[in-house]
Amino acid sequence: MLNILFIHQSAELYGSDKTLLYLVANLDKNKFFPIVILPNEGPLKVELEKENVKVIIAPVLKLYRKMFTPSNLLKFFNDYFKGTKTIKAIKKEHKIDFIYSNTLAVLLGFFYCFFHKTKHIWHIHEIIESPTIFTKFFRFFLNNSTNSVLIHNSIATANFWKCKGKNQVIWNGIATFPKIKTEEKETIRKTILNANTEIVFALVGRISRWKGQMLLLDSFHELIKTHQNIKLVYIGSAPPNQEHFLDALKEKIACYDLTKNVEIIPFQENINQLWQSIDIAVVPSTEPEPFGLVAIEAMFAKKPVIAANHGGLMEIVVNNETGFLVEPNNKIALKEALEKLINNPELRTSFGEKGAQRATENFGFEKYVRKIEDILKNN
Repeated sequence: MLNILFIHQSAELYGSDKTLLYLVANLDKNKFFPIVILPNEGPLKVELEKENVKVIIAPVLKLYRKMFTPSNLLKFFNDYFKGTKTIKAIKKEHKIDFIYSNTLAVLLGFFYCFFHKTKHIWHIHEIIESPTIFTKFFRFFLNNSTNSVLIHNSIATANFWKCKGKNQVIWNGIATFPKIKTEEKETIRKTILNANTEIVFALVGRISRWKGQMLLLDSFHELIKTHQNIKLVYIGSAPPNQEHFLDALKEKIACYDLTKNVEIIPFQENINQLWQSIDIAVVPSTEPEPFGLVAIEAMFAKKPVIAANHGGLMEIVVNNETGFLVEPNNKIALKEALEKLINNPELRTSFGEKGAQRATENFGFEKYVRKIEDILKNN
């Protein structure tokens, strides 16, 4: 049996959090024993513990924009010693065969393996174009021989980093959704989405600088001048200490006088029920998505997807077959794509059906987990 120590950046249930949960929960427990380090309490810890996975709270060494101050650098080094102490304590109890860093945001695994000659796997879920100093830092770390294998979540991610050594591209995978009844959908639309007979667009994800919430709002503002039967729903919360993005979005909604037509719903754990209750998924990210897990969630729920034509989304959405790929940062192109689906319910159904078929064939969690198990067994 191989003992794998996973280190992850957060305890939420967004994209990379979910992929870790699917992986750890579905590893063959006769062959692999997973232990997970998280930086804090949260819903991911709860879900992992439901799967009888051992979870330990400890510093994970997160690199962030404001860390280069004397006090933050001191904290970084203190966290390194605390995190190292935690790993050593785990290794006393369990022989660790691999340390598996899930996302670039955590550096503890890399540094520990560098100094203690332990096998390190780095699963890369990010494209970091700025600040360029971070890009250079990570390229240096990724090209170091400490890393046994680099797993990229898309071809776009692999092409961005252009790393030496052993590289693997493995698309993320998730489980299919249990279907809910029509009556449940109607209840969710009325009580949570505050939608009656409207066509509901949904953007699911963190409310942040580059997820495209503002861009979509601009397009929706133009659309509603000629289409009264539409509703826009944002599902997600702002990252910690970045609540100003949420405040700015609320201000713009009020400025456009759209408070009755636009709903902001905080992060939801029962996202599968919400996906099944909306009509059109929109992923208008203004910077390249490394992958785009929300797109495959929508496809599994048989929803057409309108996505920005860059990054990993180009590997998920098939233009004019499972949805539309539109020019990034182009609110007119986004409006036109939305309008096509508003006016053509048959196309919405066709895109949704073909999207579900594509998701089942390419993005199921079984294929995702088996491919990573193969890497663990063969390295």
